[in-house]
Amino acid sequence: MNARRGSAVLSSAPLTAQPAATGLIEQSRLRLFSGSANVPLSQEVARYLGMDLGPMIRKRFADGELYVQIQESIRGCDVYLIQPSCRPVNDNFMELLIMIDACRRASARQVTAVIPYYGYARADRKTAGRESITAKLVANLLTEAGANRVLAMDLHSSQIQGYFDLPLDHIYGSPVLLNYLASKQLPDIVVVSPDVGGVARARAFAKKLDDAPLAIIDKRRQAHNVAEVLNVIGDVKGKTAVLVDDMIDTAGTITAGAKLLREEGARQVYACATHAVLSPPAVERLSSGLFEEVIVTNTIPISESDRFPQLVTLSVANLLGETIWRIHEDSSVSSMFR
Repeated sequence: MNARRGSAVLSSAPLTAQPAATGLIEQSRLRLFSGSANVPLSQEVARYLGMDLGPMIRKRFADGELYVQIQESIRGCDVYLIQPSCRPVNDNFMELLIMIDACRRASARQVTAVIPYYGYARADRKTAGRESITAKLVANLLTEAGANRVLAMDLHSSQIQGYFDLPLDHIYGSPVLLNYLASKQLPDIVVVSPDVGGVARARAFAKKLDDAPLAIIDKRRQAHNVAEVLNVIGDVKGKTAVLVDDMIDTAGTITAGAKLLREEGARQVYACATHAVLSPPAVERLSSGLFEEVIVTNTIPISESDRFPQLVTLSVANLLGETIWRIHEDSSVSSMFR
């Protein structure tokens, strides 16, 4: 897998031997296409699989409408469309729906939406009257557009899996993050959940770090994207604290947590998250000196203007590529995470 720190590229061994070595992909009915949201990630996935991205025309009309045309026959093929619904969320999600519809009308045998980052995932329940459960609406739209299967990574809450009336493969970016942390051989690690809701995620992460101890930050959220941190449950004094979350958006919660951990005597603080949403003022907060490193993956493209010295970006391309291959070959996906 590849990792980018600042502008330097780090590398490590691939997840498994590339299946392309068997020469089967060229003879199969597997087809891979990329939306415009994260083309570099799609290209990495294609390289892992030993194939090229399928040709496709994407353009926007003068009035803002999107146009998609598949440029090769996909009749009877198993098509995988890679498109995270990251910023601009609505444009990228609409493009994915149009891609799905185009493939369905081109008589593809099966269409799988590969969504490394699932937008609207935080709208997964009603917290007040007259609200939409938009995560469920998104699942409905994918189904109605004609998707046969969805492959998603690190959904914000596990209940979103139940919103789909079609097969969903839910995979995790944790192996990539864990491999990187293990390579650093950090001393006296304590894994920290930034809130009570993330305890299950942090506990699973800690278990794979040689059963590292667990701490929890107790907080009270005052409004959307605003959180007040109260105290730390657990011992962090003199330890290397690793804050684990599924995403970093404005970074208010995770930086407030890091500040509290420092006050409680943590020797070093690292942040780990699969999805780097990085809405303003995230970069200013994360680069303030509270963190030794902020470790994320490339499910969402990160612009050069959003990079800072502490940022480490790891690639999930091999993980996605291996999952796509296993789905195509009707092999186990869950065994990758045991």
